[in-house]
Amino acid sequence: MSELTLNNGVTIPQLGFGVFQVPPEDTQRIVEDAFEAGYRHIDTAAAYRNEAGVGAAIAATGIPREDIFVTTKLRNGEQGRAQEAFQNSRKALGLDYVDLYLIHWPVPSQGLYVQAWKEMERLYENNQIRAIGISNFLADHVDTLLESAEIVPAVNQIELHPSYQQADLAKKCRNAGIEVEAYSPLGRGADLDGDAVTAIASAHGATTAQVVLAWHLAQGNIVIPKSVNPQRIRENFAASSLTLSGDELAAITALESGARLGSDPAVASFSQM
Repeated sequence: MSELTLNNGVTIPQLGFGVFQVPPEDTQRIVEDAFEAGYRHIDTAAAYRNEAGVGAAIAATGIPREDIFVTTKLRNGEQGRAQEAFQNSRKALGLDYVDLYLIHWPVPSQGLYVQAWKEMERLYENNQIRAIGISNFLADHVDTLLESAEIVPAVNQIELHPSYQQADLAKKCRNAGIEVEAYSPLGRGADLDGDAVTAIASAHGATTAQVVLAWHLAQGNIVIPKSVNPQRIRENFAASSLTLSGDELAAITALESGARLGSDPAVASFSQM
């Protein structure tokens, strides 16, 4: 599995496994399936309410802790108490440290994400987090944060898939030394049915999901597909060995339609509590 080096020298597996909407009671089993398939990067969040299941899978697997990369996220309603929220997440995971901690959404109406970032910087300096980053931050949120940040975010995790690529935002982040991480990388399945993707999959004897994930990896995105199906978990991981031609990559890039599937970070204000 290829790794990317973050702006502080920490390495992150480029292909990870997401647990958004995985029921808490199923999380340990499904994450263990992901470990068996080869994943070593698990992405969770306090808002998903399944951190404990992720931690139980890590404890049960026997894989050395240093070989597993764990991401979790600060809930919107806890931006005013980020240090307390982080400790609750760390304890739920049963870990001494977390590899990557993200502000889940900017929630600009609260006006708290800069304050939250300052608290996360202190946690980072105290070696409780190996890297800190952001999620769902648009260009103006990134600019506001960078005006006062002592530490440049390592990652911006955003909705990104062939039909919604946020190319300008991704370029801005990379120019600032911020890696781009794609969630909903398959467009919640909607990006798998187009003629270009199905033709490329047929040519390679691959699944359409593998083709889209291979496109992400070729773009340099960190990517976190989710599945609860053991076969699909294994198939998605195998995308790391699929290489697409320049023409094939261009055909997938041409699927851009500007259609966001999730909430708009400019106005999203849910608490996640």
